[in-house]
Amino acid sequence: MRFFIGFTLNYCCVRGLLARLTQLRFLVQCCAILGPFIAFYKSFEWHYMIGIPMQNLLLLDLDGTLYVDNQALPGAAHALTLLRQKYTLAFITNTTTQNAASLVAKLHKMGIEIAPHELFTPAQAARQYLVQWQTLHKRPARLWPLVHEALLNDFAEFKLDNNFDEHTPDVIVLGDIGERWNLGLINQLFQCVHRGAELIALHKNRYWQTGDGLKADIGFFVAGLEYVTGQNAKIMGKPSAEFFQQALAHFNCLAENCLMLGDDIDSDIGGAQAMGIRGVLVQTGKYRPHYCEQSPVSPWAMITDITALPQLLENVQS
Repeated sequence: MRFFIGFTLNYCCVRGLLARLTQLRFLVQCCAILGPFIAFYKSFEWHYMIGIPMQNLLLLDLDGTLYVDNQALPGAAHALTLLRQKYTLAFITNTTTQNAASLVAKLHKMGIEIAPHELFTPAQAARQYLVQWQTLHKRPARLWPLVHEALLNDFAEFKLDNNFDEHTPDVIVLGDIGERWNLGLINQLFQCVHRGAELIALHKNRYWQTGDGLKADIGFFVAGLEYVTGQNAKIMGKPSAEFFQQALAHFNCLAENCLMLGDDIDSDIGGAQAMGIRGVLVQTGKYRPHYCEQSPVSPWAMITDITALPQLLENVQS
C-alpha cells in the first residue's frame, strides 16, 4: 500500500512537472513567434508617441524657406545635407514664374542640390487635373493658359485656345503673369467664366517675399474674379487639400507620415495641418510675428530657420 501511494505521488509530481515544462516550452515558442511583432508594435507606438512619423518624409517649401530672390538663406544647403542622412526629402512650391527644370537649375546655382523627381509644383497638379478632365469628358479640353511664358510648355499637350470670339474655353489656368494684368484682361476673364469656363488658379497666395520686401500676389486677382463671377476657382497649389493629396500620392506617402516646413502660416502650415501633416513654421521669408499671432493656425513647432530643423527633430526623438 505504501509503495502504491508513493508511486502514485511520484507519478503525479512527474506528470505535473512535465505539464509545467510543456507549458514553459509553449510560452518560449510564443515569445519567439510574437517577439518581432511586439517589438514592431512598441517601435510603432513609440514613433507616434513622440510625434515623428515612421516614414520620415519631410516636405519643404522653397521660396522664403530655402532662399529669397536668387540668394540661398545662410546654412540652408548644409541643413539639407544633414537632413538627407536620416530623412527622405521632397519639395513643394507655389512658384509659378518658372517651370520645374528652371527651378532645379536655379537652386543648383545657389548651391542647393535637389533632384527633379523630388519637386512637385502647381503646374504638375494642374496638368494631372486636366488629364482627368479629358478622361471624364471624353474629349480634348479647350484651354486658355494665362500663365508665365515659362510654363506654357507644361500645357503644350492640351488644345490651347485664344480665340474667344467664336467660343468659350473649357478651362482657364491662371498663374503669375506679372505686369500683364489690366482691366481689359479682367473683363475678358469675367465674361469667359460667366459663359461657363472653369477657372483654375495655380495658387491663391496673398503676398510673397522679395529682396525689396513683401509684394501682393495673384490671390488679389483670384479673389476678385471669384467675387464678381460668383464662382470659386479651383486652387491647384498650397493650401489646397487637393494639392497636398496629389503631392502625397506623388511621393507615395501617408499624411501622418510627413512633416511640412515652410514660411507661410496659411498656405504651408495651415494647408498641411488641415490634411493631418505636422507643420513647422520658419521665421524667414514672409514670416511676420504680428500676422502669425493673429492667425488661427497653431504650428506643431516654430524655429528660427531651416538650420534649426535637424536639432529639433533630434531633440524630439531623443
